[in-house]
Amino acid sequence: MTPRARPPLAATPAWRAVMHTAGHRCQCTGQCGDPHTRGGGRCDREHGGHSHRHGGGRVRLLAAPADPALLGLPAHRAAALPAGELAAWCPTCHDHTRKTAAAVRGGEAAGTGAVTDVLF
Repeated sequence: MTPRARPPLAATPAWRAVMHTAGHRCQCTGQCGDPHTRGGGRCDREHGGHSHRHGGGRVRLLAAPADPALLGLPAHRAAALPAGELAAWCPTCHDHTRKTAAAVRGGEAAGTGAVTDVLF
């Protein structure tokens, strides 16, 4: 297995299914506010590829809810979603989309509901 294709240490079958479907490329099509013109309307960041902005480094894609409105879910609830409801996100697109969705929900900080939705 090449370093570029190496999955995260805690890769789950759902993560692998999402990455396979996405072709190991971020699936953002502008939800983050960037029209991604360089990538033909889709973010061009690939898992294991290099980020050319914000310090560079390797891109590590996340499997997170495809619906931006669900990006504020607590981690344990997001992890329970089926692979068909998840998408591949680069960290930059994920963060910008999550913040935009939180602002649309009325300024609520993403994850605020998590405090009352945990066991301990």
